[in-house]
Amino acid sequence: MQENPTELRRGLCRASHRLAQCFISASLLSVLALAGCGKQDTAKAPEPRPVRTVTVAPSEMGETVVLTGHIAAEDEAALSFRIGGRMIQRFVNVGDTVKAGQELARLDPQDELNALRSAQAGLTAAQAAVTQARADFERQRTLLAQGHTPRAQFDIAEKALATAQAQADAAELQVNLAAIRVSDTVLQADAAGTVTARGAEPGEVVQPGRMIVTIARKNGRDAVFDVPAQVLRSAPADPQVTVRLTDDPAVFTVGRVREVAPQADPVTRTFQVKVGLTDPPAAMLLGATVNGTLRLAADKVIAVPASALTELNRKPAVWVVDPKNLTVSLRNIETLRFDPASVVVAHGLAPGDIVVTAGVQALHPGQAVRLLGKSG
Repeated sequence: MQENPTELRRGLCRASHRLAQCFISASLLSVLALAGCGKQDTAKAPEPRPVRTVTVAPSEMGETVVLTGHIAAEDEAALSFRIGGRMIQRFVNVGDTVKAGQELARLDPQDELNALRSAQAGLTAAQAAVTQARADFERQRTLLAQGHTPRAQFDIAEKALATAQAQADAAELQVNLAAIRVSDTVLQADAAGTVTARGAEPGEVVQPGRMIVTIARKNGRDAVFDVPAQVLRSAPADPQVTVRLTDDPAVFTVGRVREVAPQADPVTRTFQVKVGLTDPPAAMLLGATVNGTLRLAADKVIAVPASALTELNRKPAVWVVDPKNLTVSLRNIETLRFDPASVVVAHGLAPGDIVVTAGVQALHPGQAVRLLGKSG
C-alpha cells in the first residue's frame, strides 16, 4: 500500500521534534550536572576566625581611693593671756617662726604692778606685827617662868603671835599671786613653731582666754582629709596612705591614720581624718593642698580586659568560647566597676570561662574561632 506523502512528512517532523526535545533535555541535564559539580568543588568550610582570649580567674583587687586634703600641724596651740587687760604690744605676725620662751605679746601691767606693791606693803606690815607679837610672847614667857605674870596673860601673847604669823603668811601669798599676775601680762611661746593665726591687735582690751596667736609646733605634720563614711568602712585596719603635693606630685611621703573624728560634719556628712606623716618633705608647707591615695581592702573578684566588653540587648556582654568545639557565644554580664584597662564583673562569668579579648566586633554566635593567645 502506498503511503500518503503528506502523512509521511508529518511523521518525520514529529520524530525530529521528539529527537530535538530529547537532545535538549540531555543537554540541560549535562549542564546542570556540570554546574552542580562546580558548586561542590568551589564551596568550602569557612576558616576559623583568629581571636585572642583570656581564661577567667578570680583575683584580689582593692579599689584605689584618692582624696584631697591639706597639710596641718600635728600639734597646734592657741595661746592667750590668763588675765584680762589692754594689749599694748604684739611682737609676732602670721608666718613668723618663734622659739620656746620668746615673748609674743604684752598687756599694760600698771594695774598688776600697783596690786603687787600693795601686797608687798601688806606683807611688810604683817611681818612687823609678827616681830612685835614674838617679842611680847618672849617677854610673857620669861615673866611666867619667874612667876611675875599670870598664865592667862601668857596664853594671850601666844595666841597673838600665832595670829600675826598667819597674817604674815597670807600676806606673803598675796605678794606671790600679785607677782604671778604681773608675769601674766607677758605672753610667751611654750615651744618652737610657726605662727599660723592672730586673734587680737594692739590697743584692744582682751578677756582672759581669748586667742592672741596660734602656733603650729614643730613636732610633726598631718595631712587632713574629709572622708566619706563608705570609705571608712572599706578601709583596712591600719592603712598606709601615700600623700603627694597636688601641684608637684614628685614631692610625696607616706603616713598612717592618727586620728578619726568620732562625729561626722553636720554639713558635708564626712569624717575628718588626720594622717600623721613620716618625715614630711620641706616643700610640704602648712596649708599646702595634697592628694592622699589609699587602697581599700581587697576582695576576690573577676576582672577582664576592657577590650572584651561588647553589648547584647542594650546590656554589657562578652564573647565566651566553648572549649570543646571552639565556637563562640555572646553572654550578658553584670559589671561592678570600670576603669580604662579592665572591667570588674559582678555576675555572668565563672572561673575557667574563656573570654575573647580581641576581635569581638567581627564575631557572630556559633562562629568557629582559632585561639591566638590565651592566658589565665
